[in-house]
Amino acid sequence: MKKNVLQIVLFVMAFFFQSSVNQNACKVYKGTSSYSSDVICNAKDGKIYKGTSSYSSDVLVTVQNNKIYKGNSSYSSDVLYTISDGKVYKGNSSYSSDVVCTIRDGKMYKGNSSYSSDVICNWSDGKVYRGTSSYSSDILYTINNHVTIAEFFAIWHVVNYVY
Repeated sequence: MKKNVLQIVLFVMAFFFQSSVNQNACKVYKGTSSYSSDVICNAKDGKIYKGTSSYSSDVLVTVQNNKIYKGNSSYSSDVLYTISDGKVYKGNSSYSSDVVCTIRDGKMYKGNSSYSSDVICNWSDGKVYRGTSSYSSDILYTINNHVTIAEFFAIWHVVNYVY
């Protein structure tokens, strides 16, 4: 009897540990897929990894303190983008002339724009759509868990410029 109770307690602990470990991990799939063979990248603990990998050598970008760094770096010389108030800036800049895009209300706009004609992509329920579209044929990729704005843009960068 004691052995069964111990096994149950260990199972429940393992289940909750596994759930908490996976809570901050997310996978990015091609289009509407959910197959592991279609994983473009995955995000965990501020790192965006190639495919389903979790090896440090497969870190594509690092997200830390609203900055996106090359690979596994956190050196100021390796800052690709800085995110502040929904604006994505080149490198360590905070100048309006260096705004790459603006992220607001589930949409990414070119530069400082907020015009619908300048929407690069939009997202809803983990689906990232081309431009202002909401058609399933225009789903670029699917993110299976919540991400921050900085992580979202890091994923965008990886999908569009690393692959």
